[in-house]
Amino acid sequence: MWKSSGGMRMNNLLVLPLLIPLCTAVALIFLKEKITAQRLVSAAGALANLAVCCLIVHQVRERGIQTLHMGGWAPPYGIVFVADMLAALLALTTAVAGLACLVYAFRSIGESRERNYFYPSFQFLLSGVYGSFLTGDIFNLFVCFEVLLIASYALIALGGTKRQLRESLKYLLINIVSSTLFVAAVAYLYAAVGTLNMAHLAERVAEAGQGGMLNVIAVLFLIVFSLKAGLFLFYWLPGSYASPPYAVRALFGALLTKVGLYAIIRTFTLVFVHDPLVSHSLIGWMAAATMILGSIGAVAYSDMSRILNYNVVIAVGFIAFGISIATSDALNGVVFYLMHDMIAKALLFLLGGLIAAAAGTDRLQEMGGLIRQYPLIGWMFFVLALALVGVPPLSGFAGKVMVIRSGFAEGAYALAAIGLASSFAVLYSLIKVFRHAFWGTERGPKREIAGLRGQTAAAAGLFVLMVAMGLGSEWVYSFVSQAGEVLMQPEIYIRAVLGR
Repeated sequence: MWKSSGGMRMNNLLVLPLLIPLCTAVALIFLKEKITAQRLVSAAGALANLAVCCLIVHQVRERGIQTLHMGGWAPPYGIVFVADMLAALLALTTAVAGLACLVYAFRSIGESRERNYFYPSFQFLLSGVYGSFLTGDIFNLFVCFEVLLIASYALIALGGTKRQLRESLKYLLINIVSSTLFVAAVAYLYAAVGTLNMAHLAERVAEAGQGGMLNVIAVLFLIVFSLKAGLFLFYWLPGSYASPPYAVRALFGALLTKVGLYAIIRTFTLVFVHDPLVSHSLIGWMAAATMILGSIGAVAYSDMSRILNYNVVIAVGFIAFGISIATSDALNGVVFYLMHDMIAKALLFLLGGLIAAAAGTDRLQEMGGLIRQYPLIGWMFFVLALALVGVPPLSGFAGKVMVIRSGFAEGAYALAAIGLASSFAVLYSLIKVFRHAFWGTERGPKREIAGLRGQTAAAAGLFVLMVAMGLGSEWVYSFVSQAGEVLMQPEIYIRAVLGR
């Protein structure tokens, strides 16, 4: 597991979160007609990755930042994998959310999709997400983005309905544009400072002074990552996320936008930190617009899938609000809320899928009376709505209160007020879904949900974890504060990677 190189200790475990789903996906390709075998192999890979991510979090907590130099090439010349507490926590949260979505998919996705490479695409997407969190090289970040995007193209189109094909074209075009801009930004950055290793970039940008061309490059990266995250430039998200099955929507809502947000956090707390009046002010304005527009969408629609998708947009804006404040308390809140939101959004879409299956529709006007037949689903949805609003002692409270408190403390009164108001929009929109779906008179014939027990078990597991995160928030905060310390003091990350 451990190797020594030039006085630095390297941890070979760091490549496993990327390697396990990659190898699992390749193995699944050869099991196309054996659905039971595909499920077993997928579950085994997901459980193995969960165990590895738990071990990585433990090692980072006990021994500090872990690194791996691929091929033995020392930074900044080779590819490096880095696990600080932020990357480790997000990888662990990905493993949990991914496992829940996988179990839910076993009973909901349908044999047609299972026979047409659903599980390999699922695993390739997870591989790209893990790689994005753990890489220490900005070009390798681009590669991992492309891996997860190519897999997401397959997942969003798999099924071949007219709506899926229409939305997948839009999704594909937007991501081709953003990926082209990403390559251009990387090329300009390399031309300006001569390196792509993130720790070395931080040193070179500090030496050169962030102004002029480097500010332009910083804004270009912000545009790229905002397109990926759905920050202000989210016009593609509500339609695209509404087209695939709910198991895929849960995976997208929990993970894809969070990879873009992670890239913004890493880039603008490590590399482009020297001119916050340009970068962080722009992030703040984009966050405000995202929360406002997302709230309008969530309140205005009467289609459950659109309401859930706009709730994803609101959360992206809120997290960006915390990034723009960039104090210790705000960044701790960002990390905490990011973990909470990955779990909560996966749960939100899983429960949404159960509601849609029970009602036979996504339209609120055609739902009603489900609480009599599905009380557990109804009350889980109600408690989840409170958690997303930030009601104590649930998991959304700690992160939300830290971010809003920091906003008021730093004089960002308008942003903090918008953040508070967006919570009321979340509450209104989700209680509207709860009221229409579970109360009133039953509409239409009673429907039995196929595979109800397995799907409910996946949702219940996330629900228990979400409640436990809230009740044990002080213990969770001990990990979060370690992540926040590195974000506030980038020299810790630089020393760990470059060995200085």
